[in-house]
Amino acid sequence: MKPLSRIAFVINTGKSGAPELAADLLQIAEKEGVTTLVNAQFPLANGYLKGCDACCVIGGDGTLLGVAAEAAREQVPIIGVNRGSLGFLTTYSAEEARQHFKGILAGSYRLAYRSLLTCSAGCECSEYALNDVVVKDEVNSRLVRLEVFAGDELVTQYVCDGLIFSTPTGSTAYNLSAGGPLIHPEADVIAMTPICPHTLSNRSIIFRPDVRLRVFNRTPRAKVQVSVDGQRTVVPCTDGPLEIGLCAGRLPLIQRADYSHFSVVRTKLGWSGAMNAQTGADI
Repeated sequence: MKPLSRIAFVINTGKSGAPELAADLLQIAEKEGVTTLVNAQFPLANGYLKGCDACCVIGGDGTLLGVAAEAAREQVPIIGVNRGSLGFLTTYSAEEARQHFKGILAGSYRLAYRSLLTCSAGCECSEYALNDVVVKDEVNSRLVRLEVFAGDELVTQYVCDGLIFSTPTGSTAYNLSAGGPLIHPEADVIAMTPICPHTLSNRSIIFRPDVRLRVFNRTPRAKVQVSVDGQRTVVPCTDGPLEIGLCAGRLPLIQRADYSHFSVVRTKLGWSGAMNAQTGADI
């Protein structure tokens, strides 16, 4: 792959060991003659990553989500180094980052492209979501009535605590906690999962990639809150729908050449159990 000659570092200084790890990686970059930018603030401003070959995010998945929109706009790949807890997106450990960083700078990595949602609320500009778009009551204290259309076709009217619209990447986040499906990150789909639906038969729905979803608030005398990746809030117009679809562009992520999605899932979710190859019995 392409060698990296100009890298932005985004460091969550509130994470244990993040500043020290950043110092080590910056030292490696400087020895290799790489130009660096350093920032401890996120989300990033528009244009911050312009001209960069990559962005090294040192923190947790939340830190990476704060960088994703700008990285997607500029098509700058992200190197995610985990100093948080779960770390589905920040796939390099501190030890792996120190061990492999020189090789990454030289082009020893692979690129994975993750789909993004676009979300617009009538009078507001579009927002990118790497994980999800969540629609809830403004004060999170009562049921909402939300009517969903797929294109011009009515899906149904939900009475629930809210709706989660998730990318495959976000399927391991809020969607999973709400009972939604795990989706392979290379699948081009949108998952819609109701939160505590009043009708027990309401379950997740998987939509094709070219669908345009529209959500209407049918709750009398109530406002809804729309959150993007749990970090940004969109204020919907009172007389128009929330529109959600897959973005034409994707977010590039830098991963190890031997990266395995299911290995990460097994590790992060604590899956266990093995089968005897001869008998098929549990070990």
